[in-house]
Amino acid sequence: MTYLEKLRALREDRDYTQKQIADMLGVAQTTYSQYELGRRALPIELFVKLCRFYKVSADDILGLKKP
Repeated sequence: MTYLEKLRALREDRDYTQKQIADMLGVAQTTYSQYELGRRALPIELFVKLCRFYKVSADDILGLKKP
């Protein structure tokens, strides 16, 4: 599962719409949709905001394993 798929799964598992997440990030729903689809690069500051919002580590979303 890619990090974009994980972000979508986190959103859907918590019953948020793209519009709700977009509003929280301060972007348009269409922009957030493009982030989830990988059509637009997700800025690191918004990625960090999503990690904090969902209370998960960046490592978990990115699929990084600890040594």
